[in-house]
Amino acid sequence: MCAKAGKPRLIIILGPTAVGKTALAIDLARESRGDIISADSMQVYRFLDIGTAKPSTAERSLVKHHLIDVVNPDEPFNAAMFFKLARDVIANLSRDRKPIYVVGGTGLYIKALLGGLFDGPDADPDLRRLYREEVKKFGKEYLYDKLKERDGEAAAQIDRNDTPRIIRALEVLDLCGLSIVEKQRAHQFGDNPYDAVKIGLTLARGELYRRIDERAERMMEDGLVDEVKRVLSIGYSDALKPMQALGYKHIVKTIRGKSSLDDAVRLIKRDTRHFAKRQMTWFSKDKEILWFAPSERQAIKDKVNSFLSQ
Repeated sequence: MCAKAGKPRLIIILGPTAVGKTALAIDLARESRGDIISADSMQVYRFLDIGTAKPSTAERSLVKHHLIDVVNPDEPFNAAMFFKLARDVIANLSRDRKPIYVVGGTGLYIKALLGGLFDGPDADPDLRRLYREEVKKFGKEYLYDKLKERDGEAAAQIDRNDTPRIIRALEVLDLCGLSIVEKQRAHQFGDNPYDAVKIGLTLARGELYRRIDERAERMMEDGLVDEVKRVLSIGYSDALKPMQALGYKHIVKTIRGKSSLDDAVRLIKRDTRHFAKRQMTWFSKDKEILWFAPSERQAIKDKVNSFLSQ
């Protein structure tokens, strides 16, 4: 099944962590002989497999996946890099007239892909170095409070633990004298090179939290502790951005003797539930998303088939 000539067509599969996006996307892509582009900010890192819930080797053998295992843990990756790489992949797949599925829970990546990146200032190494030193000296909360004092609107949209985004917001403010929110609003993500249908997966909170807890237990059974030890043994620092992500930072503390394994698992579950809640808050602002329960597989397929055949 192929889209007709015109703008490339994208099927976006999104939703909170552990809701079932991967299984649905593989099912749809197999049926339509399409490819999957991962829109997950953690699955781009090599060696980090279990804690990022990457599709397994068997799953990836069923459908070709793109933008997984793109960089090493000590290499940078951000929305701008995703934007460029994803658009290159889409151009190639579109030429081959293949259905394209963009799958993930990183809302900023999806927003950038569909609407473009706002024209902000280039990164300033000196400013970033200054703010990183402040984090080392005074902690994350200090930097977040600084943003909250200087740009309350931006602070309200950024998680207090998301240091890279906090630094970027402060950087834009310093360089432009304008809030990053104001810059984004002026841009309005108006670049629109694709026709897209957004399929959102949702579950009752209790069921989603149960899945999150079960997945955390499964990650432990699959060897998350050994995975973290292996990454550290290669020589990657536990201070790297991906090693401070959900799951990894908790296991690092256990390995360093700063917490018990039981405490680590409990905190992984708790923090992942909080993360899922933030994801849903982000997605709830997008009125273009068509929401389905994962069990509504046939209704989703009908919608996708209708979209591709238009």
